[in-house]
Amino acid sequence: MFDSRLGIFGLFSDAGPVVLMVLSILLAFSVISWAIIAFKFGYLRKSLRESRLFLDYFFAVSNVDKVFTECENFRTGSLPRVFRACYIEYRSLGDKSDLRQGRARIARAMKREVNAENKRLSTLVPFLATVGNTAPFIGLFGTVWGIMNSFQNIGMTQSASLAAVAPGISEALIATAAGLAAAIPAVMGYNFFAQQIGMIERDLEEFSPEFVSAFINEP
Repeated sequence: MFDSRLGIFGLFSDAGPVVLMVLSILLAFSVISWAIIAFKFGYLRKSLRESRLFLDYFFAVSNVDKVFTECENFRTGSLPRVFRACYIEYRSLGDKSDLRQGRARIARAMKREVNAENKRLSTLVPFLATVGNTAPFIGLFGTVWGIMNSFQNIGMTQSASLAAVAPGISEALIATAAGLAAAIPAVMGYNFFAQQIGMIERDLEEFSPEFVSAFINEP
């Protein structure tokens, strides 16, 4: 007859309160990490797509008013957000004949929006790095605790039989696996999002001067 205690459910049933607490923390980390991964994947993908579509329209149309009207259709893209900030500042200029002052004000507005966009893009991503760095050590704590329980049972029973060491070993195994299960997706997600955010930030640095020039050169 198959003993269910030898399966995965047996590992959980043999775990003590400390290891169960460790598993609960790792489970919470894993659930939050996957939620962040799903959200940021969709958000960054949409931002890149909208930025590309906006740039195509920006270089095809020379009138900034028309570009501003069109960019209202791209609410998630980083480049359209920066352009909108520049446009609003441009329209607030009192004396548009002072090109030096106008360029400086639009450049400041652009820089503020670029900084705000960088922060917006990076929101929640550092949590993935935190999980990737801490989850293995939290799992290691559960592993050490399980091994300590195994030695304690050996000392109490004066026996190194499987029955004496199995509960502690099962705690150690499940804690190690849970720590890795939480850390690996978080690290992979963090690296992927860091690459995507870096691409967007390079686009902002490359095309922001184009936006300033478009307003200053507007008749």
